[in-house]
Amino acid sequence: MSDEARSAVDLTAVVLAGGQSRRMGTDKALLSLGGRTLIETVIATVSALSREVIVVSNAPESLRHLGVRLVSDIYPGKGSLGGIYTGLRQARTPYSLVVACDMPFLNLPLLRYMASLAHHADVVIPRASDPSRPPVRGRAAVTAKEVNLHPLHAIYAQTCQHPIERLLAAGELRIIDFFPEVRVRYVEEAEVNRFDVEHLSLFNVNTPADLAQAQAWLARRSPPAEKGK
Repeated sequence: MSDEARSAVDLTAVVLAGGQSRRMGTDKALLSLGGRTLIETVIATVSALSREVIVVSNAPESLRHLGVRLVSDIYPGKGSLGGIYTGLRQARTPYSLVVACDMPFLNLPLLRYMASLAHHADVVIPRASDPSRPPVRGRAAVTAKEVNLHPLHAIYAQTCQHPIERLLAAGELRIIDFFPEVRVRYVEEAEVNRFDVEHLSLFNVNTPADLAQAQAWLARRSPPAEKGK
């Protein structure tokens, strides 16, 4: 991929693959979709945006074939917040795009747009509905702002390391709890719609039903095979 096709901001892509996949019952990263694994699909997309890809995983032996940097959690057992911290510590660039390994429909133009905003914030994060989550109604709507945030589809500056480390030291693992300490640029729903009106780029494959839905969407996108082939 040429330098012109990459982001204008010098980014490291951090792919988190340390989840225990309890709802799926198997390692989500290695699930097959469209002829390759979920993590291979994610890496192929983010590689077009950044010079370096880091995968944070505590089971690197199953991922060595990927040909990218594999690192283990600095603070094991600290969930996604610990994974973000590890990625930032290992990154060699001022900003890191952090995504989950189970997001097969990442949208490169949307990611490039987010990268274009990074110089003006410490965190760039979408605030938009997610097709893998049920609609929020009733009393639960009070937390809709949190529900519609996507911290594993976000860009973080190196300046986030210290507030994250303070949360980890305190045993607080909710990612957005450090946001009041930094500059956050929310990418609102209307902005996301310019690139991905269905918000499939925010979709996570968490359950067998999610995988079936992803397969259906992929079949709808793919052109039908010619007869005799």
